[in-house]
Amino acid sequence: MADKDPVPFVEKINTRYLETLLGYNARRAALSIIGVFLERMAEYGLRPVDFSVMSLIGHNPGITSRQLCSALGLLAPNLVGMVNTLEKNGWIQRMPHPNDGRAMGLHLTDAGKVLMKEAEKTASQLEIDSTPKLSVEERKTLIGLLKKIYK
Repeated sequence: MADKDPVPFVEKINTRYLETLLGYNARRAALSIIGVFLERMAEYGLRPVDFSVMSLIGHNPGITSRQLCSALGLLAPNLVGMVNTLEKNGWIQRMPHPNDGRAMGLHLTDAGKVLMKEAEKTASQLEIDSTPKLSVEERKTLIGLLKKIYK
């Protein structure tokens, strides 16, 4: 009987190649932060996309749905249901756009403003908590470099 080659097995996974890829590293970093984000935003009833929409509305009172879609890369049909839900929750309201009779501007309600003040405070802290090995300066540099990719 001939000796068979031993069946290979892995003790330690070799990720060296993947770690040379920007997409892999960006995704791994995003996953580590998003897990904490989901956990902490559950208290507010906000998913990441809800948080982004509400934040943009809060910082841009009167923003239209079309502008939101453009800023966040969302499809209009996906935003409609979300806006309806946020409005039903009492966090946003629609008001006629002053320059475009066909458009509605979106605004945070008082309850939405209170919610987002706390949620944004939580988001800022969770990013610090999720990146303890980065200095304030390194965090700013990383954000700047990432923006160069998508802006």
